[in-house]
Amino acid sequence: MIRVMFRLAPMLALLSGCSRTEAPPAPATSTPAPTAPAASLAPTASQILDGMDQRTPVPLLPMMANHQKQNMREHLEAVQEIVAALAVEDYDAIAKAAGRIGFSEPMGQMCNHMGAGAPAFAEQALAFHRTADRIGAAAKARDKTKVLTELGVTMKACTGCHATWKQQVVDEATWQRVTATAPPMHMHGEHASP
Repeated sequence: MIRVMFRLAPMLALLSGCSRTEAPPAPATSTPAPTAPAASLAPTASQILDGMDQRTPVPLLPMMANHQKQNMREHLEAVQEIVAALAVEDYDAIAKAAGRIGFSEPMGQMCNHMGAGAPAFAEQALAFHRTADRIGAAAKARDKTKVLTELGVTMKACTGCHATWKQQVVDEATWQRVTATAPPMHMHGEHASP
């Protein structure tokens, strides 16, 4: 036991020298301590990305932007159905899927509404739907080569549109302002005469 105490004594002596002491108060200075800025002026990551994306904005309300994205996914599903049906030469299924992305009066109204703040967008969107109509016509003719050709034209319209335009989500006041100055559109994508 005595041996253990002799061994612990040097350690206890070292520990007693490690007592805490308060740091002396900082000397008073005549300049106040710097404060953090109220708000950072640095751009957000979304703003940086948007600045790198040089495509033309299509102003849309949040609900419209979400609806447009849903439509784009539905268009992709229709293209996938066309490709799958073409692999087994199911021309009725090809025509049906092409009809989902082809032109219709409601589709034309939607394109014009979505493109109200960027009329050239509406024109390009309407042209896309017209190309899809040609896929359906080729399917009804049971012309596999023509279906493939028209599908290629339609996909080129898709990629061309996505290479040109980007969504710009805006508030109601901005939407009203940008669409108030836009020329009215006809169903066939042509500007109305003044």
